Amino acid sequence: MLSITNVSYQYNDRPVLKAVSAQVLSGECLAVVGESGSGKSTLLKLIFGQMDVDGGTIVWNDQPILGPKNKLVVGHDFMKYVAQEFDLMPYTSVSENIGNYLSNFYPTEKESRVKELIEVVELEGFENTKVQFLSGGQKQRVALARAIAKRPEIILLDEPFSHIDNFKKQSLRRNLFAYLKNNKIACVLATHDKDDVLSFADQMMVLHKGVVMRTDLPSTIYSNPEHPLIAAFFGEYNTIEGELYYAHQIVLADKSSLKAVVKHSFYKGDYFLIEASLNEGVVYFKNPTALEENAVVSLALKR
Repeated sequence: MLSITNVSYQYNDRPVLKAVSAQVLSGECLAVVGESGSGKSTLLKLIFGQMDVDGGTIVWNDQPILGPKNKLVVGHDFMKYVAQEFDLMPYTSVSENIGNYLSNFYPTEKESRVKELIEVVELEGFENTKVQFLSGGQKQRVALARAIAKRPEIILLDEPFSHIDNFKKQSLRRNLFAYLKNNKIACVLATHDKDDVLSFADQMMVLHKGVVMRTDLPSTIYSNPEHPLIAAFFGEYNTIEGELYYAHQIVLADKSSLKAVVKHSFYKGDYFLIEASLNEGVVYFKNPTALEENAVVSLALKR
């Protein structure tokens, strides 16, 4: 189990993290979300031992995670960290990069393991391609495969799908998180993507200016965001009469005291996002069809 207790960190006397606490069991995924600069990447670096905490403790299965002041070599054999910058060998092949840390004493097992990992990250056909000729998204997939090659006990992922196009992102995400869950690998994931959180995270932590706003089940936080910052993470939201409503919680009504004037209809595929003026403000709601500009419509709120 990963145990983070009252961890604080500051840079040039500026607080970056303040009294952050969390627990992650084997096989669980903790998603850490927040605006850029909220402290997500810093937290992952502290967990990895790349930097020293200024207060609190980080422990994995009773083993303290120490920073460079107390540990000559950064990192641990049981933990892997996939940062936003890929540390790959550009002049060697995909297979060589992935198998770099696997033993050469068992060549058959190594070959089988590399093949399995290439399938997990969907790089079949690129086994012998040198990394320098890959796209950014393909390099990110190589980095992910190399990180899980030796089956770590815990993996830290910093925006792991940021360079991967939508054509591959969905299936890769399913493959990776299924692999981590099936092999009981704990995961701490820093992300801006709500799809990473809602479908695959067991816990969700919301950071704001280095402070934990909430930690709970993703479904619980989604159902009751409590704060505009949290609601904004999940999508379009509105504040009406002091309450937060997602766009899908506002619908057209035959009669209502809420009257809005349609300004724009944005096509979203299976629905239109309607922008309308309401009480000198702006409201967004979903509708199956586009609405005529300047039309006056009645709205109803639902939970």
